Amino acid sequence: MGGDYVVIPVLMCFLRLICQLTLVDSVDVDGNLAMDEKNTTLLRPKSFDFPWRANIKNQGSGIISHYAMWHTKPGQFYGLRAEMSIWASPNQENSQESGASLHIYCQDGGNYNLIQAGFHISPSLYHNKDIRFFTYWTKDLKSRGCYNLQCPGFVSTSGANLVPGQAIVPPSMYGKQDYYVRLSVNQDPNSEDWVVYRHDLEKPSLLGHFPKKFFPGTPRIQALTGFVNYLKNAHGPPMGSGHFPNHYDHDNKKSAYFKHIRYYNRNGHSYSPFGVPMVKLVDRLDCYRANDLVLDYKRGYMFNYGGPSGCVG
Repeated sequence: MGGDYVVIPVLMCFLRLICQLTLVDSVDVDGNLAMDEKNTTLLRPKSFDFPWRANIKNQGSGIISHYAMWHTKPGQFYGLRAEMSIWASPNQENSQESGASLHIYCQDGGNYNLIQAGFHISPSLYHNKDIRFFTYWTKDLKSRGCYNLQCPGFVSTSGANLVPGQAIVPPSMYGKQDYYVRLSVNQDPNSEDWVVYRHDLEKPSLLGHFPKKFFPGTPRIQALTGFVNYLKNAHGPPMGSGHFPNHYDHDNKKSAYFKHIRYYNRNGHSYSPFGVPMVKLVDRLDCYRANDLVLDYKRGYMFNYGGPSGCVG
C-alpha cells in the first residue's frame, strides 16, 4: 500500500483534484454472476446472489431488490470503513425499504454468511419513516436473517452512541446541507469478533460486535451498497437523495455517497484501497446508478450513487 511506486500516480491525482480509479465495471442484470473486464473470470459462484437480505428471498417472489454498489473480489479482507451520507425519504410507502450499508460476506464451506451495518428507512419494520441505524446478519444467504437486536447476533455495547434501530437526525437537504455518519466494520485481531465503530465523533465509539462464531471462514467479499426493496408490480422508492449521481458532486449536497473509504488488515489497522481490485455492480441502470470510484484529495476514495422513485420490476 505504501511505497515509492504510488507517489507519482497519487501526485498526479492531487494535481487534477480527482483521479479516476475504476478497475472493473460490471452490471449484474440477473443477480446471479458477474465477470471481470476480460469476461473470463467468475467473480463469485453462481449461487452467490446479491440481494443480501435472505429473509426477503424466503418471502417468495413478491419482493423486488435493487442495488448500486462497489465490492471487492473474494480475498483476505478484514473490514472496511466509510462516511455514509444520510438522506430522508418522507414519501416512502410502508411496503418499501431504502438505505445504504457496509456488507461483508464470508465463505464458509459452500455457503456465504453476511454481516451488515448501515442506515435505512423501513416503515414495515419500525412503523414510521425515520432514518435508522441498523445491523443485520444471516447464515448462508438462505436462512432467515435477523435485524438489529431481534435475535441473538449483534451485541450492542452498553452506553453505545448508536443502538440498532435508533433514529438518526438531521438528514441531508438537497443542495443545502450535507450530513453523514462514518462507520466501520472490522475483525478485532484479539477477540476475532467483528466490531462496529462510529468514527465521526471526537473519538471512535464502539457500537457493538458480531461474535466470531457467526462469521467463520474465508475468502471474504466487502461491499459498499445503496439498496431498495419493494413489492413486485409496485413502484420502487428513491435510493439515496432520490437523484442520479452527477459525474462528480463537488459539494456533496445533491447525491448520496460513500467517501473516505478505507480497508482493514489482520492487525486491525486501516489502509487505503489503492490497488485493490474493485467491481461496480448495478442491476438496474435505468432506475439507479453508481458513478466511478475515484480518489479525491479532500474526500479520499469515494463514489456517488442513487436514483429517483418510480422503478417498476
